[in-house]
Amino acid sequence: MRFNTSLLHGKAIQKNPQGEILPPVSQVTAFCYESMEELEKVFQHKRMGYAYTRIGNPGIAAFEQRVCELEGGAGAVATSSGMSAVALAILNVCGSGDEIVVGSGLYGGTIDLFHDLEKLGIKVHFAKDMEASSIEPLLNEHTRLIFGELISNPAQRVMDVPVLSELAHAHGIPLIVDSTTATPVIARPLLLGADIVIHSTSKYINGGGNAIGGIIVDGGKFPWDFEKHSALAEFRKYGKMAFLLRLRTDLWENLGCCMAPANAFLNSIGADTLGLRMQRICENADALAKALDGIEDIEVNYLGLPQHPCHAYVEKELNGLGGGILNFRTGSKERAFRIINSLKYALIASNIGDLRTLVIHPASTLYIRVPREEQEAAGVYEDTVRVSVGIEDKEDLIEDFIQAIERSREEQ
Repeated sequence: MRFNTSLLHGKAIQKNPQGEILPPVSQVTAFCYESMEELEKVFQHKRMGYAYTRIGNPGIAAFEQRVCELEGGAGAVATSSGMSAVALAILNVCGSGDEIVVGSGLYGGTIDLFHDLEKLGIKVHFAKDMEASSIEPLLNEHTRLIFGELISNPAQRVMDVPVLSELAHAHGIPLIVDSTTATPVIARPLLLGADIVIHSTSKYINGGGNAIGGIIVDGGKFPWDFEKHSALAEFRKYGKMAFLLRLRTDLWENLGCCMAPANAFLNSIGADTLGLRMQRICENADALAKALDGIEDIEVNYLGLPQHPCHAYVEKELNGLGGGILNFRTGSKERAFRIINSLKYALIASNIGDLRTLVIHPASTLYIRVPREEQEAAGVYEDTVRVSVGIEDKEDLIEDFIQAIERSREEQ
C-alpha cells in the first residue's frame, strides 16, 4: 500500500469490538476482571489486557500501533506531550554522569529541557551544527546517544541521518531523531538508519490544534551494550527490545506521562488526513517562500529554495518536500511585529502544524529564556518571523504577506 492508503487500511487498523469505523474512546481510569487470577496475570504480563489507563488503554494502544506502522518501527509509546517524549527517551538511556551530544538548532523548549537534564547530572554537549565533523570530536566513553531534529525548527537545517547513524553506531551509541517537523510523509528516519524517532503529535500528526501529545517509536534494531547503557541492564534479557520494554514497563509507567484517551482519539482521526494535509502544506510553503524571496528587503529561509545550504537534502532525504515551516528576517524586531500584526489570515500563535497558517516572533516567545548565542545557533534573531504554513489557498496567503510587508514600510 502507498502512504495514504496505509493510513486508512494498514495493518494497524484493527476491527473494533462493535464494528466502529474509528477506535472507540475508552475514557476510563481502570478496567475490571471476572477474577483476581485474571488481573494478576495482566499485571505479570502473562496475558493481554488493560488494568489502569496510566499503564495502558486500548484507544491509546491503537494510536501507538498506527504511528509505529507509519514509521516502520518495532513498537511505540504515546506520551502526554512532545516534551515528555523527548525527556523520557533520554532518561530511558541516561543517568547521572552520562553524556549526550545534541544539535544546536533545536526548538527552544527542548534547549530548556536539556539544561534541566544537566541539573540531574547528565552532561549535554551542544554541537555547532549536525555535521559529523562537528559531532565526532564531542564523543567520548561517557557518551550515551546523539539527538537532533531531522528538520530543525526554525533554523531549517537538515540532519544527514545515514551519515550520523553510521557515526553513532561506530561509537556504539544510538541516534535519536525528533521528526516532528518532517512527519512520516516527508521522511522515515528509521529506514534511513536512525534508532529511535520522536514526534510531538500535537503538531502535524494531529493537524487540528486540538490535542497535546507525543510519541516515541523504537526501531528495535540497536544492539545495546548493557555495560555502557547500564540504565537498561535490568532488561538485558530482551536484547534489542530492551529500550522499548524499559520505557513501557518502568520509566513511562512510573513517571505517569501517559497520553489521555480523548487526545489519542483526536490525534488518531487527525492522522487520517496527514498525507493530504502535508502535500498541500508543503506546496503552499514552497509557493509562499518563492514569492517572498523576490522581495528585496526580506531574507527568506526555506529548504525548498535552491540557494538554501541544505536544499540538496530535499531530494536526497526528504521525499522531494521542503516542509511546512519557513522564516524570514525583516531588519528589526519592530518591523517584524508590524508585519505580524498586519496579517489578515495568519493567526498569531505558538503552535506549528495546524490546518491554519500560524505566525510568531520566536525570539520574544519560544526562545525568551534562551541565551542570545543559543538563539542564533537555532536560527532565531531579533528580526525573525516564523511561519507555519496551513492549507489556505496559496494565492490568498501570498497576497496577505505581501500587503503586510508593504504596510510595514509605510508605518516606519
